Amino acid sequence: MAIRPDRHNTDRMTIHRFHNIFRAIAATLATAAMMLTNGCLKNDIPYPRIQPDITAIEAEGLLSPAEIDVPGRMVVMKFDESVDLSNVDITSYSLSEGASIVNGDLDKPVNLTKYYIVTLKLYQEYDWVLQGVQTIERYFTVENQIGATIIDVTARRVVVTVPESSGLEKVKVLKIKLGPAGEKDGRPITVTTPALAGETIDLTQPVKVTVSSFGREETWTIYGETATSNVATLRADAWTQVAWIYGTAIEGRDNGVEYRLKGADEWIKAPQSAITSTGGSFYARLTNLNPQTTYEARAYSDEELGAIVEFTTGSIEQVPNSSLSEWSKAGKVWNPWPEGGESFWDTGNKGATIAGESNSTPTTDTSSGTGQAARLETIFASVFGIGKLAAGNIFTGTYVRTDGTNGVLSFGRPFTQRPTKLRGYLKYNSTPISNTTADYADLLGQPDICSVYIALIDSPEPVEIRTNPKNQQMFDPNGSYVVAYGNFESNQTIPEYIPFEIELDYRATDRVPRYIIIVASASKYGDFFTGGVGSLLCIDDLELLYDY
Repeated sequence: MAIRPDRHNTDRMTIHRFHNIFRAIAATLATAAMMLTNGCLKNDIPYPRIQPDITAIEAEGLLSPAEIDVPGRMVVMKFDESVDLSNVDITSYSLSEGASIVNGDLDKPVNLTKYYIVTLKLYQEYDWVLQGVQTIERYFTVENQIGATIIDVTARRVVVTVPESSGLEKVKVLKIKLGPAGEKDGRPITVTTPALAGETIDLTQPVKVTVSSFGREETWTIYGETATSNVATLRADAWTQVAWIYGTAIEGRDNGVEYRLKGADEWIKAPQSAITSTGGSFYARLTNLNPQTTYEARAYSDEELGAIVEFTTGSIEQVPNSSLSEWSKAGKVWNPWPEGGESFWDTGNKGATIAGESNSTPTTDTSSGTGQAARLETIFASVFGIGKLAAGNIFTGTYVRTDGTNGVLSFGRPFTQRPTKLRGYLKYNSTPISNTTADYADLLGQPDICSVYIALIDSPEPVEIRTNPKNQQMFDPNGSYVVAYGNFESNQTIPEYIPFEIELDYRATDRVPRYIIIVASASKYGDFFTGGVGSLLCIDDLELLYDY
């Protein structure tokens, strides 16, 4: 049975509700009036914390693209020596969306002889540091010089060594350059007074010269020393099957290096083809050595011998799963390690499978006809038509996390040996580049490029890679942390497996790496979401070599 409401009771309820509403409105107006009387309206909603970034920067005289460290908020720019660091022209720069400069001025010349601070603001202010780096070639050589000249830029001090028999009273200067090269307005940038080149000077007492460049003067002091021995063995840098022996002697003599197994009677002379000389300094590259073996070496100059140095070679090590044959699957994600095993390699599959299937997978199509290889395919991963290009890849390290539709990776696994080459087998199907970003739009339609590279680094931690354009960070082959680097690239279709070999270019022979990075990708610019859908790289049986 339906119950009819009491009309009078309903009216009373309605009036009561209106009274409550009016009371609430009155209370609100009173509160607002009180806040206005107090002079402010408080907003408790915090602003988001988004770091404003320098995303690109160009300057007159740059030798290479600026190195932008987003987490550290630092930009390192390397300049040609003819650039006046105190007056650097910034030709262009760009900031992240919404960012502005509130301190510092990049629209006029900046002084990069010291750190230059630029403060950016989005919601909060963040300081960025601009650092100018410049390598000026300086030299000072004399006749009968022993070894390399010591040039102390900070103290503006030059030290040369000559034989005791020659003395310091009459030393002929062959070459001198203590400032930047080049010309400005038709005149040399650097003028040295006195010029000294070709002159005979007395170095029994220090000799002072004035070096003028860019309107500034520096006073340098030249010192002479004598050596009782005309030859010295400086050091030995031992790798695994290679060693580097450094020595000094008088320029122009028969200078070289000899070596032997520790305890052996006979010395072996390194061939002259293995000797590299710069003035009175030289080094020998010894090859075909035995791993984990102790040797002795010494420098010689004509009939004179330097001191004996001892060194022990390293071991031959290969990276785990270098055959790329061990794989396991977790859900849709293929992983390049056995089930229950430890990972050394990883892929971008965790990102690709958000919108599709794994595009870095095992294949039985191998170089030897047995086992498995890595099959890396570039795809367009999408859900409901929304997605991004995903290049098939494999790398030593870890896929850390997915940032939206972007990846955060850790490149590098612990490794302290010094190989000379990476060898392996690959085949490649190159398709026209079908997807690009604005920065790579000129590549559209061009053949895609496969990439394989190896690097040894000595940074404290592996390198973090971020593909998100807002805080993008990529591996830099020219980074200060790189000990050695080499790469292979091809934009040609390679229908059958071929052997490839990558020789590592070492920046110094005495630096010991901490991590090894090996990366293979079906699309070289895949990190920038640029490549050809269907490009396919198969790579197999990698091996580290330790000799030349």
